[in-house]
Amino acid sequence: MAGQLPSPSAALSYHASPATIPALPPRTTTATLRPLSDLRVGGGATFSSRVGSSCQRAMQSLAPKCASITDISVDQSTENVKLPKGDTWSVHKFGGTCVGTSERINSVADIIVGDESERKLVVVSAMSKVTDMMYDLIQKAQSRDNSYAAALDAVFEKHRLTATDLLDGDELLSFLSRLHNDISNLKAMLRAIYIAGHATESFTDFVVGHGELWSAQLLSFVVRKKGFDCQWMDTRDVLIVNPANSNQVDPDYLESEKRLDLWFSQNAAKIIIATGFIASTPENIPTTLKRDGSDFSAAIMGALVMARQVTIWTDVNGVYSADPRKVSDAVVLKTLSYQEAWEMSYFGANVLHPRTMIPVMRYGIPIIIRNIFNLSTPGTMICQPSFDENGYDQHVETPVKGFATIDNLALVNVEGTGMAGVPGTASAIFSAVKDVGANVIMISQASSEHSVCFAVPEKEVKAVAEALQSRFREALDAGRLSQVAVIPNCSILAAVGQKMASTPGVSATLFNALAKANINVRAIAQGCSEYNVTVVVKREDCIRALRAVHSRFYLSRTTIAMGIIGPGLIGGTLLAQLRDQTAVLKEEFNIDLRVMGITSSKKMLLSELGIDLSKWKDQLAEQGEDADLQAFIQHVHGNHFIPNTVIVDCTADSDIGTHYYEWLRKGIHVITPNKKANSGPLEQYLKLRALQRQSYTHYFYEATVGAGLPIISTLRGLLETGDKILSIEGIFSGTLSYIFNNFKGDRDFSEVVAEAKQAGYTEPDPRDDLSGTDVARKVIILARESGLKLELSDIPVESLVPEPLRASASAEEYMQQLPEFDEDWAKKRQEAEDSAEVLRYVGVVDVVNQRGRVELRSYKKDHPFAQLSGSDNIISFTTSRYKEQPLIVRGPGAGAQVTAGGIFSDILRLASYLGAPS
Repeated sequence: MAGQLPSPSAALSYHASPATIPALPPRTTTATLRPLSDLRVGGGATFSSRVGSSCQRAMQSLAPKCASITDISVDQSTENVKLPKGDTWSVHKFGGTCVGTSERINSVADIIVGDESERKLVVVSAMSKVTDMMYDLIQKAQSRDNSYAAALDAVFEKHRLTATDLLDGDELLSFLSRLHNDISNLKAMLRAIYIAGHATESFTDFVVGHGELWSAQLLSFVVRKKGFDCQWMDTRDVLIVNPANSNQVDPDYLESEKRLDLWFSQNAAKIIIATGFIASTPENIPTTLKRDGSDFSAAIMGALVMARQVTIWTDVNGVYSADPRKVSDAVVLKTLSYQEAWEMSYFGANVLHPRTMIPVMRYGIPIIIRNIFNLSTPGTMICQPSFDENGYDQHVETPVKGFATIDNLALVNVEGTGMAGVPGTASAIFSAVKDVGANVIMISQASSEHSVCFAVPEKEVKAVAEALQSRFREALDAGRLSQVAVIPNCSILAAVGQKMASTPGVSATLFNALAKANINVRAIAQGCSEYNVTVVVKREDCIRALRAVHSRFYLSRTTIAMGIIGPGLIGGTLLAQLRDQTAVLKEEFNIDLRVMGITSSKKMLLSELGIDLSKWKDQLAEQGEDADLQAFIQHVHGNHFIPNTVIVDCTADSDIGTHYYEWLRKGIHVITPNKKANSGPLEQYLKLRALQRQSYTHYFYEATVGAGLPIISTLRGLLETGDKILSIEGIFSGTLSYIFNNFKGDRDFSEVVAEAKQAGYTEPDPRDDLSGTDVARKVIILARESGLKLELSDIPVESLVPEPLRASASAEEYMQQLPEFDEDWAKKRQEAEDSAEVLRYVGVVDVVNQRGRVELRSYKKDHPFAQLSGSDNIISFTTSRYKEQPLIVRGPGAGAQVTAGGIFSDILRLASYLGAPS
């Protein structure tokens, strides 16, 4: 007959033939199942009125789980058993991942029987992916997609194979019989939905809930197979909920308690396996508990039996202090208060849905989050805080417990002088937002009432802005409101902790960490309870902000992304020092220095995780790409997982120095031994120093003057403590120190210069050292640090290169001709010796007269400058405090090792400023 549906048995062919499946053993409770035509599907209509008579005929044979407990006729011979309540019960909840395979179901059964609690109530979800498969069935059927039948076959096969792995004998036949019956009924129901082209929410919930029914039955069979008394519970017989707004339901605890008592009186057992996610309405219509429903089921059941604890089994070790996918140093929290967990889950942390905690909070029942794949970890306990005699929470390890973020938000700012003191303005704003159905995540208002700022999901902001423009059109036109502004691409960062309320400085620490990571805060909100402080930042800054604040509060590693420019003698030596010290810094000082890029003038090597510093030379040669400074900087600074970036310029290139200002403005710290930037145009230097003072971005250049000696820091220390600099005099060149320390006796000047060149003290062309320009740059840097506004051209320099040799074509030619001037140098030495003095090449900063100079001088043999050896540098500070006895800084001033060491020291100083323990 046209339009007539085949019978369910004819429509499906399954592996278990009905003829071979024995009749089900009688259950203790028998439901009087009403015909589907009487099943109410919402809105007062019956199923038959919704799908038509042909579908009604097809469905008459179906028996959906819609009978209420009031329809259950109790076998009079069954002895009623009262439900015990209290600490004898422990509740476990296993999610879909936990029961995703036969092996995992078996492991779950082992955990259940291994729990030494007297009574156990276990809530299970559908097997992994099954709920999605069931929703897909509904979607296909109401879209009139014939493939729903094949999809249903896949659902059947998944459970058949799992049962075959776990069960045998009568238990297997019993389960397959029930499975076959359910699938046959679902087949006919989906056919009816296919014809109607529509499925009500009630029938959708009924179909989807089968996944939990099957997993609960399977698990109960496995537990019984292990020799333990066990019953499975269809929670639609017990849990009664009332639909609420916002796609939520409210449990009816009194009615649920009555039904649980009745159910237990007929199914008493020490172990109960209950279905999660599903429940019934007061009208006995199948429904679900919506999002995170199985967790909610477990909490409700825990409250109904007043359990000792509720354990939520999942695939993570517990609740983390931050998302471990974003913060590698995130730690598992031992404890959380209900309020802390509530706040963190609201702000997107993978904890629990806030409503899950409501049932257990009433009785102070702890919730424990544990990892089923890592039984050795204790997990996280969410409980009522316990206070000592002084009122302090005994479990609090840090004032801020955790951090969470919400992305893809936009800020809406409504402002205008006409808002101040006008009642109802805020009400009108949020009434307009409500009318478009937008969700307000956060609200911030200044006490002046001049503006109201709030965050909404970015996908809803257009509708919100249009609604506000329409609602306040008159006020905008009249000027009472100045604007309704939208700031897109925002994220929220929330710091959560119960002890924040009683700990001074938490907010200061939070904002200080953000500032040092160069994160700009767009809006702030904090409740008077101070359980959380919420800030809005740019979306692209969110992960860096999260890592920065987490590092500050949890003393996790201060991680710095480094880019090395110029891997020559100095840069290469620095990389070797980093290689040797990185592990020690990580383990002992919590400093994680990651070289993300190395670039020369020709090639660059980039890495996403950090370059292996034991192989960088080979990798640069073999894998290096063409050098591109802009791309290099973008790569090093573009890693959002590392909040801090530093560029280390180990070159002597003046062009590189011109980029410092731009890098500092972007929040990139700069460290360098390159003297060109600070001794270049005065305007450039002043801009760099002004920017450094105005921001938390750091610019360190200790090695520009004294290699590894603390010259710049000593000078700043004197100035910052109020001392007045009178003059600075010193031997600033290790090369020239070596030359004049060894230019004695009857040695020729050219011989000593050649020896210094051979030992590697000089530049490839010794004239670069002997010209005095390098010393002049150091003098101008110290003069500017002392407050003098001098250009390099203002410094008179006495060159040690004879006039005729300054134009020599090459260093070799210069060295060949230098002996011609040995006699002149011998005369200068003799004149000094006749006065009991020695020659020294010095730089002088005369702060009093605001000038500087570089020249060859002679000093008495008892003067500190005359007592140097090797390539040591010496600098003398004459100040108001150190007037009679100048402050002397002395030590090695040349060589790759000490210069690289000076740079390394600046890197560690930066780490200390960024929060590393000192």
